[in-house]
Amino acid sequence: MSSQVESGSWSEGFRVRAVQRSEGADPPWEVRSRLDPAIVRSLQKFQVGESGDGAHLIANAAATGDRDYEAAVRLFVAEEQNHARMLALLLHAGGAQTKRWHWSDSVFVHLRRLLGLRLELMILTIAEVVALRYYRALAEGGSDRLLVEVSERILADEDHHVPFQIRRLRLGFRDTPAAARIAIKQTWRAIAAVVIVVVALDHGRALRVCGVSRREFVTATMRIFDDTATSVFSRDESLGS
Repeated sequence: MSSQVESGSWSEGFRVRAVQRSEGADPPWEVRSRLDPAIVRSLQKFQVGESGDGAHLIANAAATGDRDYEAAVRLFVAEEQNHARMLALLLHAGGAQTKRWHWSDSVFVHLRRLLGLRLELMILTIAEVVALRYYRALAEGGSDRLLVEVSERILADEDHHVPFQIRRLRLGFRDTPAAARIAIKQTWRAIAAVVIVVVALDHGRALRVCGVSRREFVTATMRIFDDTATSVFSRDESLGS
């Protein structure tokens, strides 16, 4: 994860990456993929989570009145949908089907929609942090060519997504009193810990295939989350323009 919070236009980086995707070639889907059954089951669940339409998030972004931020969120959702597309094609290349529903995705969606933009972004950021460690495990430990390439592409996007969410959350909590910031951070961390442990349990077999134990996944992902939360609630870093 980048240690610096992005500054300047909300949407500029997303627009650049959209152009790069449109001009670049897709992975070679014609190459048959050989995926371990545990990885297939794991990817099917993540593919569901990446495939949402983002309508609620976009509506919350539009409500801010910041058209550039709204545009950035729309492009962010498009990147997530592209992840879902690539995961679906990867599964198909391995002779597997996608799933229409998984309970963990439904829980995330309901949590994100409970309140306004800040809570939605906090829950979404937990998912992004999980994705950082998950796709790194697949990229570094996967033995299949297509699996590694797709994971690396998704990971490259996630490396931008987390700083993007940090920047907006910093802005959202800028005027929150210090005591409230501490309480919010502690509550957020407790929720993240539960989510990360559940993911480790649910996807542990796939992680093990890639050489990552459940304990290692939880420890590394919590470290990423703690760095993220510190960046959100620190008063020392610039917010950018």
